[in-house]
Amino acid sequence: MNERIWIYTLSNELTNEQLVDFKNRCQSFVNSWTAHDVSLDASFELYQNRLLIFKVNEDKYNASGCSIDKQLRFVKELEQAFSVELLNRLLVAYENNNQVEVVKASQIKELLANNTITANTLVFDNTVTESTQLTSKWKQPLQSTWLAKYLN
Repeated sequence: MNERIWIYTLSNELTNEQLVDFKNRCQSFVNSWTAHDVSLDASFELYQNRLLIFKVNEDKYNASGCSIDKQLRFVKELEQAFSVELLNRLLVAYENNNQVEVVKASQIKELLANNTITANTLVFDNTVTESTQLTSKWKQPLQSTWLAKYLN
């Protein structure tokens, strides 16, 4: 299956009650998401409640500019409704004991200095655009990402 994906990092954790509402809104959105009045074969995943992934099966119908605009408007609505940042590309998600931690890129140098993270810490690359990349390219050692510039 040829799935195009978009990934957004949640700046902070949601309460259990907020998570239910958040997921319900995302499900409603993907159920009604269209491109040129054609329903998209779309889904979403909330990975460890910190990384929102929208998926569209482009074997059936491609997401178009207008449908991507709809997604961005929806994401902005989520930001306001839940007081979270989702569009901030300077948020860095990394794995810590099989949990997703989220920090600002400006904190990376300090986290490296106090050994909270290392060159081998797995960092999520949210610029991947195909679901097949989730297993091969999504998680990379920090030293293999743009954050390597913070290593001494």
